[in-house]
Amino acid sequence: MALKLYEIDSPNLLLERNYPNTCFSLDTGIYESITHLDASFGKGFYKEIFFDGIHIGYGHANLFKRMRFRFESDFETVEMHFALKGSSYASGEMMPSGVSFDAHQHNIIYGNSICGKMEWGDQEFQLCEINLSPEFFKKFLPEDSKFFDEFRNAIDRGRSGLLMNLNRQITHEMYEIIDGITRCERKGIFKKIYLEAKIMELLLLQLEQLQVDDRAAVSLKKTDIDKIYAVREFLLQNIDGNSTLINLAHAVGTNEFTLKKGFKELFGTTVFGFWHDAKMEHAKKLILEADRTIGEVSDLVGYKNQRHFSDAFKRKFGIPPSKLKRNF
Repeated sequence: MALKLYEIDSPNLLLERNYPNTCFSLDTGIYESITHLDASFGKGFYKEIFFDGIHIGYGHANLFKRMRFRFESDFETVEMHFALKGSSYASGEMMPSGVSFDAHQHNIIYGNSICGKMEWGDQEFQLCEINLSPEFFKKFLPEDSKFFDEFRNAIDRGRSGLLMNLNRQITHEMYEIIDGITRCERKGIFKKIYLEAKIMELLLLQLEQLQVDDRAAVSLKKTDIDKIYAVREFLLQNIDGNSTLINLAHAVGTNEFTLKKGFKELFGTTVFGFWHDAKMEHAKKLILEADRTIGEVSDLVGYKNQRHFSDAFKRKFGIPPSKLKRNF
């Protein structure tokens, strides 16, 4: 089982990854590796984990120029694909219409010994791809559904393609699960249990969202979607901060109405409801995993008044932070 990348118009090999046949076998150990990129066209890394019929790949790179290359693979897989940042385009004999992803989009791809061309934009590029063996994946496809039966039949015939022609937006809930998968520090069997549970949860969210009629897709313009995701990232990077809606909107070049409407449409909550929940989840993690006083935690999530923080924490989790710390 191998994946090879070549320069677009030459036989020069850029990268070759050989995977053991056990990569998509059940009842194996857990294997991890990381490949670093340090070249004239970009810098970054690609981390891989595989076990029990599952392969997880997570990459982050800053590309200094547009990249075009040829690729070859000799294995069969179902890929849960998440384009977190940047855009890409791929085409090949098995997919003549091509497959393209913009930032914050996801889909499910079936590939059977695919060869073709790929292009990445000159930008920050981040993706998460989870590969499942077709037999493993088909166990979780809903029965008696024309929508899923077509994809199941394509797999049975060995015809590469997408589960859905239209990509969907990655939700905040999906981002949280992906973050948990890529940051998991457990070891051995406990890591396998955790990762498999999270992948099944992520697959559930994908299948539920993808089966909804195309007309239910997000109505926002791509430029507005990018700005709203930029606000989301800013909020998560500034857990201890405070800001107004108008300041957040102006910081990314939009207005309050578009930000409020778009945030609700993409993430199912308000801007400040999202930020409050993120602060409380971070506070809970600090209490459980770090040696911090309640006062220190309050400061770290942007509360100047410890009592106000304790009240907000209790409304969120049902117990005050002091009780959580004592129980821990």
